[in-house]
Amino acid sequence: MNLQLLLDNRITLILLIIFSSSLFIQLIYYWFIFGRLAFYKKKKLNNNYEPVSVVICAKNEYTNLKNNLPMILEQDYPNFEVLVVNDASDDETYYLLKIMSDTYKHLKIVNIKEDVNFFKGKKFPLTIGIKSAKHDIILLTDADCRPSSMLWITKMVEQFHAGTEIVLGYGKYKTEKGLLNKLIRFDTLFIALQYLSYSLSKMTYMGVGRNLAYRKSLFFAKNGFISHYKIKSGDDDLFINQAANKKNTKISIDIDCHTVSQPKKSFGQWITQKRRHLTTGSYYKFSSKLILGIYSLSLIIFFTTFVSLLIYDPNNIFLFLALFSIRLISQLIIHKRVMNKLNESKFLLLTPLFEIFFMFLNPLVVLLNIYSKPDKWK
Repeated sequence: MNLQLLLDNRITLILLIIFSSSLFIQLIYYWFIFGRLAFYKKKKLNNNYEPVSVVICAKNEYTNLKNNLPMILEQDYPNFEVLVVNDASDDETYYLLKIMSDTYKHLKIVNIKEDVNFFKGKKFPLTIGIKSAKHDIILLTDADCRPSSMLWITKMVEQFHAGTEIVLGYGKYKTEKGLLNKLIRFDTLFIALQYLSYSLSKMTYMGVGRNLAYRKSLFFAKNGFISHYKIKSGDDDLFINQAANKKNTKISIDIDCHTVSQPKKSFGQWITQKRRHLTTGSYYKFSSKLILGIYSLSLIIFFTTFVSLLIYDPNNIFLFLALFSIRLISQLIIHKRVMNKLNESKFLLLTPLFEIFFMFLNPLVVLLNIYSKPDKWK
């Protein structure tokens, strides 16, 4: 009996050490990395109003362009052009653009008549669009995205000062009713929490093509997408992963410079979208995979050892719950501040449950991608 008690105590001690270590790692991430975004204060900057080329790739996007393009074309900015790359659409996209170009003289149509894109994806038409742009600052968004205000270009471009070659923005999804919408917006928020926080920590590893700007000169200096051209996805995150350094990247999170997209309406459509997004992580730099992997691994260990401790030593449940609460409170504080900054709401208290859900979902999606390829871009 004494031997069994000793063994049980030893197991409890080992689990407690592992649990406490994972808690410590998680707290470092929350307060020293994610906290940079949560407590971020924007510096006052003078906008030089450099000329801008907004580049949008469109394949069968008639409805989205009709709804969203006017707000982009009517931005309150002194000198910009909008290039829409019509990627061999077989709907009325081209004719819509021709009609709009009669009204908006700064709308430039880059028309790809035939499907000559041997490596299916967005990279070929996007490269054509960037090459066709007149100006050095390239501001990217998608046809299904709508700027949150008429100051979108202004707020993104004001971050381009001496040495800045990349500006990361936030592309959110429209708030709607239902659990799926909350899951999509939480997922988007947490991805932004990571890439924006890491960028503030001088560890930029990705951006999102829904709201992203960089210099055309940087694009060509890094040979564009050549190093990962055969990969369907990654026109945003893989390029930023290879092009960003400690000094050349800024973030812009002002509410006026968000873009807003329509979220998927079904779980299946959303999973298909996630599958495309999760195909690129294995191609990141080792340093990026390491910093992301440590967080994910410590999170899994944290929850696994917490449950194990409750099973092995229920007599000390209040101690374990107290330690668990330290992370929970930290999580809610950081998420609340970030949600305020990024104008998100209505799922804060669901954050711990959503986190557990994605802790299981994301690895399953990655495994699914290993055994079957996700759909192409369009």
